[in-house]
Amino acid sequence: MEVKDISTAPGHWILAKMGKKVLRPGGKELTEKLVENLKINKEDDVIEFAPGLGFTANLSLKRQPHSYIGVDADPEAISYLQNKIKGKNLSFVNGNAQEVNLKQCCATKLYGEAMLTMHADHRKANIIKEAHRLLKPGGLYAIHEIGLTPNTISEELKAEIQKDLATTIRVNARPLTIDEWTRLLVDAGFEVVYQGTNGMHLLESKRIVSDEGFFNSLKIGWNIMSNGPARKRILAMQKVFRKHESHMNAVVMVARKL
Repeated sequence: MEVKDISTAPGHWILAKMGKKVLRPGGKELTEKLVENLKINKEDDVIEFAPGLGFTANLSLKRQPHSYIGVDADPEAISYLQNKIKGKNLSFVNGNAQEVNLKQCCATKLYGEAMLTMHADHRKANIIKEAHRLLKPGGLYAIHEIGLTPNTISEELKAEIQKDLATTIRVNARPLTIDEWTRLLVDAGFEVVYQGTNGMHLLESKRIVSDEGFFNSLKIGWNIMSNGPARKRILAMQKVFRKHESHMNAVVMVARKL
């Protein structure tokens, strides 16, 4: 993916430019739990919101669903995915997750990762409502997002974390507590059937090696060390994650449409 200005680019695209393939807050481990608990099979029609670099798309497609559609608001991401991933009954379309140009009740499984966090709360609710519209009754919707802990976290600390994330990631990230994520899903007509958490250790060495493998981790490290502006941005993100480590986590939830 092209990054024209490292000083202003969203943090996840800088990490992608450095060679990082797993860009989800809970790492590969939590993404695999998401896919496992969605129980995708050959009869499923799957939709993914914001497929990014296609890591989770590949995991889903290994389960050979009847169909797969990836919806992303970034035309560059769509072009990248169309060139990278090909197959039968497979498509990537440019669109807004708040209003997808697909018919009602067209999917049995739908998921999105690291995207709701990047929206204001009313837009989160709109996206979840659109997921509800697209799913057939009984269909499953999964999210993988940044969480806040504990559920009783003060509004002052929440605001501080949001400000620090926005300053370093260059995206207006607004993570929520588990209770708040659950409430959004329930209010839209879902019931939560699975919940999992992991530490927010996206930029820690142990997580990077686990997610990317030893040799690719070395390559990523070399790329970061060789690029001063990128290194400065990534170290700033890592500093914020460590600062708020005890109050941030990664959350996966799978919910059934009632």
